[in-house]
Amino acid sequence: MIIGLAHTGVCVPDCEAAVAFYRDVLGFTVLSPPYVMTGEQIRADMGELLPDPRMKAAIVGFGDGGDRVLEVIEYLDGSGGDARRRAGLADYGLTHIGLICDDVEATRAQLEKNGVRFLVSSCAEVANVRTTWFVDPWGVVFILVEKSRPDRPYFVQWG
Repeated sequence: MIIGLAHTGVCVPDCEAAVAFYRDVLGFTVLSPPYVMTGEQIRADMGELLPDPRMKAAIVGFGDGGDRVLEVIEYLDGSGGDARRRAGLADYGLTHIGLICDDVEATRAQLEKNGVRFLVSSCAEVANVRTTWFVDPWGVVFILVEKSRPDRPYFVQWG
């Protein structure tokens, strides 16, 4: 039985640069620094998906002890591309990653100072949360969410 979410994988062309962005610009904590994964164990795990998988991977998150983290992956054979960058928000498949913040306008202002590109011109209020959308340097779309009731999950802000 599935009991929770473990991680979201983000494929990038440079693991070290991506970890620096997520740490220095977005404020993530590096929970497992970049390390190379090769050999029989990774082939047993992914060998049917990729021929002879070799990767550099890291885990970033918020240090709360939970499994909700980003796994940052650079495949070392260089065969990746940026097809997802051309995907639209309404295209099928994963579309965005939601991040909770305590003040959406202040967080947006700080990220803008750090050069983050926002996809919308301002913040909005919907379903009792305040939101704004941005994209990382590799085309991954994020939504910042400020909850009106911080003690509740973001999807039950009503009532």
